[in-house]
Amino acid sequence: MERLKRFIPLHLTILLFSLTSVFSKAASIRYNSGGLHDPYLWLFLFLMMANCGVYAIAWQRVIRKFDLNVAYANRTVYLVWVQVWAVMIFKENLCLSNIAGLLLVITGVLVVVFHE
Repeated sequence: MERLKRFIPLHLTILLFSLTSVFSKAASIRYNSGGLHDPYLWLFLFLMMANCGVYAIAWQRVIRKFDLNVAYANRTVYLVWVQVWAVMIFKENLCLSNIAGLLLVITGVLVVVFHE
């Protein structure tokens, strides 16, 4: 249980980082529909940059408790979150190769975590 408590802040930070992709995609959609004059474009760009700043600070604080190889291996879970957001928010389709790739990523993370 103590081990799980160590990983929760790490994965919350990774979840936070995945939101950068959401803001980036939202900004791209707004740019394609309204151009540079769309106020939501600027809102999403601001959120993307602010999120990157908060993430950078949080990441530096969280990785102090981990070996770098463990922290960076876990960071690949970002790909899982990005796929979740793509399906849930942007209604994109998940194909078989996406699922296979995500399973490979999760397997790799589990190997590193349990080897620690």
